[in-house]
Amino acid sequence: MFRVGDCLALLDDVENSSIQTVYLDPPFNSGRDYKMGLDSEVAFRDTWSGDQYKDMISNVIDKCIPKLKKDGTLFFHISAEQMFIPESVLRERFKLVQPIFWKKCRSKNNVKNRLGATIDIIFKCSMCAKPKFNLVYQERAEGYIKSSFNQEDERGRFSMGHLVTEKTRVGYKYAFEVNGREFNPESGWRIKQEELQKLKDDNRLYVPKSAKANLYKKIYLEETPGKPCTDLWDDIHSISQGAEGRNYPTEKPLKLLQRIVEISTCAGDTVLDPMCGSGTTAAAAAGLGREWVMFDLNDNTELITQRMEA
Repeated sequence: MFRVGDCLALLDDVENSSIQTVYLDPPFNSGRDYKMGLDSEVAFRDTWSGDQYKDMISNVIDKCIPKLKKDGTLFFHISAEQMFIPESVLRERFKLVQPIFWKKCRSKNNVKNRLGATIDIIFKCSMCAKPKFNLVYQERAEGYIKSSFNQEDERGRFSMGHLVTEKTRVGYKYAFEVNGREFNPESGWRIKQEELQKLKDDNRLYVPKSAKANLYKKIYLEETPGKPCTDLWDDIHSISQGAEGRNYPTEKPLKLLQRIVEISTCAGDTVLDPMCGSGTTAAAAAGLGREWVMFDLNDNTELITQRMEA
């Protein structure tokens, strides 16, 4: 569903506890006027006082929160430069607030008198300790593969995974023998003895040459789908540095919204974007088999219509 108008009014028509994920990409308080093209009129102005900006985002967030399911997630997208006010508002309202750091571009070659701004912040917010979450994987750079999967046996290339608990914690306490050597780490093991035995039976233990070194498990390259997604997203570039065309002044890449939807929803869930701009959230949700609800104040709906009909 897509509707034009003030999201504060339109959100009243959304059923409470019906939304799995909210994505908010509001004005960034950038001090700029944005146009759809060189010859077009101003699409929206993005200049606010501190109090005006806080009131604007507070009102939208307060309207969105009741719409979320108990295990739902709200993602709030903002520039690193302007993150303080949104973070303070979000931490007042949500039980968990985790910043995701999106490295949107590689460099800023045109900057001379300040540090180049390459990071946006996407706050991942939830009301419960365990919101719906799906593990997704980031592509592994060739350099990462070479440095991490630098061992090889008859099965193939592997990296070494930790089995011993950190010294600041206490793990499972037991002695374990491999190839005639006994391992009994002072801080304990990360896994139970029967799990470690299974790794041994399947020849998945790496026995170091040094007598003082720890025992490791083998993690094979061919058995891993990628690098488990972290809170640093450095593998998705902004539209200006990628192959995707920009049709809206503050448009975000489709891959970015696909990751957000994949992480926090399952097929059939509903995604809400109350300030949808070019409709990227709807495109990502629809492509992944999710329902979507989109609002925008701008009455130029041609771009969104074209995207959803493609």
